[in-house]
Amino acid sequence: MSVGKTTKVEESFQRVLGFKKMVDRWQNSHTHCMWQTPLGQRRNLYAALRMQDTREQELALANKQLLMARRAALHQLLEQEHQQYQQELNLTGRAFYVERL
Repeated sequence: MSVGKTTKVEESFQRVLGFKKMVDRWQNSHTHCMWQTPLGQRRNLYAALRMQDTREQELALANKQLLMARRAALHQLLEQEHQQYQQELNLTGRAFYVERL
């Protein structure tokens, strides 16, 4: 009879030991996840900051490019108007005063 009781005690002990191991594994994985989460959030934060910096640089370059294109278009428009006024003055026998050096 003592052999049967010993077996049941051993089985019970093995079951408790198995539960303890399972709880330890869960706690370790939970701790690992808690450690990894802030690390991932920091990586994402740095990636977001890099993307924001890149976006700001691209926006600044796009604004500069737009400004250059608008200046070129305005310069072309003023040159066309100057040519038109010069042709109109030539038809009436007049001209722009140009200082010669």
